[in-house]
Amino acid sequence: MAKVKLFWDPEGTELDSLGRKTLLRTTDGDTPFVSMSIRMLSIDAPEVHYPGNTDPAAHDARLADLAVWLQAGRAPVADGLAAHLQPKLATGVAGTLQRTQGEQAKAAFEALVEQRLTQPNGRKRPVFLRTADEPFDEYGRLLAYVAPSYTSTELAAMTLKQRATFNLLMVEAGWAAPFPIYPSLPKHADLSLLREVAEEAIQNGRGVWAEPMTLAGYEFRMCYRLWEVTQKLVNGQAVDSRTRGGWVQRYCVDITTRAIYPPQEYYKVQVANRLFIWPKDVNEAVGRLNLEPGD
Repeated sequence: MAKVKLFWDPEGTELDSLGRKTLLRTTDGDTPFVSMSIRMLSIDAPEVHYPGNTDPAAHDARLADLAVWLQAGRAPVADGLAAHLQPKLATGVAGTLQRTQGEQAKAAFEALVEQRLTQPNGRKRPVFLRTADEPFDEYGRLLAYVAPSYTSTELAAMTLKQRATFNLLMVEAGWAAPFPIYPSLPKHADLSLLREVAEEAIQNGRGVWAEPMTLAGYEFRMCYRLWEVTQKLVNGQAVDSRTRGGWVQRYCVDITTRAIYPPQEYYKVQVANRLFIWPKDVNEAVGRLNLEPGD
């Protein structure tokens, strides 16, 4: 089995709550409880709404048009990536599949939460949150690993896999794709486990991987942005170079080889082995992770 060749040991932060959020209740004069939006790190589930509150099914025809443009060479995309995406968009139901899988992923997550947080006595466990090196995303959501909160005695008797985060469990069940983004990476042992369970889920056709035409959430969002750009080009509108290539930006690293690929070549890396890097972080990541150019 391929081994993860990247080593990362983030400092992270363990916390109960952080950020400017809605006040839920208070227990005394100096102890408020607040709600918070959390984006679970290193995973990506299918979209129920995108963009904004739009139903992904509303994009079926648009993505089918994009498949035609890809086939005709009218989209600003390299041939290899076009060949990778075109069959998945040509089904005519790419958006509907995304929404259906998103609803299934939500139900699977809710079931996992109920199962893992319910103690033998029926009481609910609290949750444990740990951030990585960057605590918030651009939308103000806390970036975190989320897990049941176990006692020190319980933890002493559990393996790494038994005390898995919900992040890992969703990938293991096949309802989320692995989606680690530098520098918000898990430790080496956790990254190795994430890759392992992702590979098993894909090979066994669990969750979204039961459908060969599945688009990972990040691919679906990327394809919608590509449709927006390509529509302008097809309609004869002027499109500057930044917009023309802005629909895909993240570089992709194979964590089993340390090879880094340009954004449009991410498909060359197996799903379970992908790690993404924003352009602004590439130079730093190449040095810190000892990366080498892909073929």
